[in-house]
Order: sequence, then structure tokens, then C-alpha cells
Amino acid sequence: MKKGFMVSAAMITILAMIVGCGSNNNKGTNASPSGDEASKSPEKSPSKTEKVKIIYSMWGSEEEGNKTQEAADKFNATQDRIEVEVQAIPWESYMTKLNTQATAGQLPDTGILKEDGVIQWSSDGMLNDVSTMYEGSDSKPLDSLAYKYQGKTVAYAAANEILLLYYNKDMFDKANVPYPPSVLDKAWTWDEFVATAKKLTNDKNGKHPGDDGFDSQSIVQYGASVENLAWQLETWALSNGGGFYNNDGTEVRIGEDASVEAIQKVADLYLKDHVAPLSVGQTDDGIQRTIIAGTVAMATNGQWNVGTSLNAAKEAGLKYGVAVLPYMKEKVTLNTGGANVVFSQTKHPKEAMEWLKWYTAEENNWGLISSGIWMPVLEKWYTDETLTHKWVDNPNFPPYEEYKSAVVDYAQSSAARPASWFYTNYTTEFNTLLSSSLGDVWTGKTTAKDAIAKNLEALKAANKGDK
Repeated sequence: MKKGFMVSAAMITILAMIVGCGSNNNKGTNASPSGDEASKSPEKSPSKTEKVKIIYSMWGSEEEGNKTQEAADKFNATQDRIEVEVQAIPWESYMTKLNTQATAGQLPDTGILKEDGVIQWSSDGMLNDVSTMYEGSDSKPLDSLAYKYQGKTVAYAAANEILLLYYNKDMFDKANVPYPPSVLDKAWTWDEFVATAKKLTNDKNGKHPGDDGFDSQSIVQYGASVENLAWQLETWALSNGGGFYNNDGTEVRIGEDASVEAIQKVADLYLKDHVAPLSVGQTDDGIQRTIIAGTVAMATNGQWNVGTSLNAAKEAGLKYGVAVLPYMKEKVTLNTGGANVVFSQTKHPKEAMEWLKWYTAEENNWGLISSGIWMPVLEKWYTDETLTHKWVDNPNFPPYEEYKSAVVDYAQSSAARPASWFYTNYTTEFNTLLSSSLGDVWTGKTTAKDAIAKNLEALKAANKGDK
């Protein structure tokens, strides 16, 4: 997801990834509240005639803050107990401002945090346990959307996103090649994926990789592109039976053979299979560079692309489809989503959670969801057919059955796993170092095995927060 969307009164502004989905320069504060401050009991709620004031922080311009305040005003109008005030802080100074407020004991009650900052802040004692937020509700967020630290839920994603395979239907039709499967049970193996990509890769003479006379230096259409931003590469390490970390994020596994082999397979799509263009894993514009540019037949990336770029491309004539990812040994996709948190310095955690629960409800974010930028967080939107039709049956999405199986069903399947920043600290440092370590792998100057071996101790240190 991208930062800085202009939102309507019923919309929320969050960053995506993306770290992988956005800037990776933000870190959690190192300032922890004193023991007395952290252990204070919440003050009793005032009488009904005196509203509890909740301050919600967000990154964005003054205009974006005004739009978000309009949403808060709708909430305030329904309340006789709570009043929400929005504090908009420019993206560039957002974390600096929060760090200053934390040190002074003046944090807002609640606010947004970038994905890879949640566990950092929680480990510093700056976030409340929010596991009771949905008690008594008819539905909870999907399990894969809970940020957890030491067994406690410290945040829920404000929106859901998963990784998908996008493809150009015209390119497949012209080559007389069957579309990628949208049903998880029929997902392609990695070898099937590569074999199909070869059929869709053409040099200037119409030859494919493996054909006599194929010229890898004059390719005019590539068959595939696998996004190699560091955080998205975790998908393939997991799929190959490895991973970046162990289950609780305390140990680094990226040096294992299975993890190294998976990264090399991604690099070999360009280096050996000649089915993918060169990508150096530095920019989050993969779909624009591939599917929308008309140079690649199929490409992996996040679901948010449906709303952020593919809708406009479809209106301009692009015929695209969505499918589940191929797999190496295990079927895997990653869930992600920016987090709304309740800061531990608040005196009103219950009221802050009540606001967040209202604010992140699908009906209050419908513009983002119906456009395809966000996916719902509550489980009922994935299991109740009436709600799923309300969500997916609209012109902004691919055909209902295709999208339902490739996205809705996929997101709640056993293949959907939380990205590591849902449970692992220091992912900014780890991903930044990994990205720089792999630079020469993508161009073939070194192998994934050698590059990771050379930097393994530094990657382990990054996971511990050591400099």
C-alpha cells in the first residue's frame, strides 16, 4: 500500500508496505515509559455530560487531516461519551514527532504506525494490548492480521492485503496458453510457472527460450516477473520450506539452504530462464513496469494494485486477470496491512479502542474497499456470501468467481501467512541489509548463497537490533 492517499470523509489514510510497500526509513522509538507510567490504571470515564477526548495521530497533509477529521466528526456525532480529535503530521516528520512526544510522555491516545514499527514500539512498552477490542462483536479480524508481541495482540491491521499473480489476458490468448489458476488447489508448481513463462517470452524474431536461435538480448515480451523487494521475497523462502525467521521471529533462518535456493530461483528467472526482465529490488512499481507497461505477461505483487493502478489501466483497455501464486514446495502468500495502535500512555484505552473499532469498520472505509485499494479485515466479509458479493460484485474488480477464489478464498486459506513484521522486531534493519546484500545477485555477479553467507552474521545482528 502506498502512503499519502487523498481520502474522503469516510476513508482512512495508511502506508503500505511496503516497506517493502513504502519508505523504510522509520524506526520505533527507544523511549520507554517509566514503570509508574506504564502501570497506571486508566482513569474512570467522566459523566455522560463530559466527553472523553481522544487524540488520533496520522501522517499526511493538513488537507488529509481535515478529511480524516470529517470521518471523526461522524463518529463524534453518534457519541455522548467520546470526542475524537485528529492530529495530522507530515509523513517526513511523523516518527520524529512521535518519538519526541513519547519522551515527553505526551503521545496521542491512538494513531497509525507503519508495519515494521509495531513490534519495535511494543517491545519498548509503548503500545497497549488490544486483544479485547472485538469482544462481543459478530466478527473479528482474520488471525493473520493480528500484530503479536510476547503472545499479546498489540495491534490489528487497518486493512488487509495479500500477494497475487496478475496476468495479461490478451498475451495469453495470443499465445494460446491457458490462464494461470485462480483456485488454490490447482496452483502451478514453480516448474509449471517457469515453463509457461517460456511460452510467453518472445525475442524480436518470435522465438522462445529453449528454441534454436533464441536471442536473450533481443527479448520484446517477457513471460513473468516476480517482485524481488526484500519483504516480498519471504514468500518464496517460506514456499521452499525455509523462511527468513523461525516461528516467533527470534532466530534468523535465511542462511538455510531452502531459503537461499528460493532466492536464487527468483534471480534465475532473469539470469538463466530468460523469462523475466532485470529488477534490482529497489522500487515498488512492479505492476506499472510490467503488466501495465505491456512488456510482461504475468507478474506478482500486492492486491492493492487493483485500486491504485489497474482500474485506470483497465479503463484504458487492459484486460488483466488475477490468480494464486505458484509454489515451490508449499503454497504460500503473505498478508500485510498498516496498523492502528493504542499508545500505552493513554489514560483512556477503552475509549481509544472503541474509536478504532468504528474507524476501521468496512462501512466507514467503503471507498477504499470498493475501489480495490484495501481488502476488509473482518472475517465475516470472507465467509458471508452476501457480504462478499457486496464487496466484490462491482466493475472495479475482475469477474466475481475469479477474484473470489484468487483473493477472497486465498486470503483466508492456510496458504495465507502474516508477513514477518506482524511478529518480528527490527525488520526495517533486516530488510534494508538484505536488499543491499542481494544487489549483485540480481545481475549475476554473485550467487544468493555467497551473498547471504557473506552477510549472514550481520543479518543475525540486525534481527537482534545490534549495530
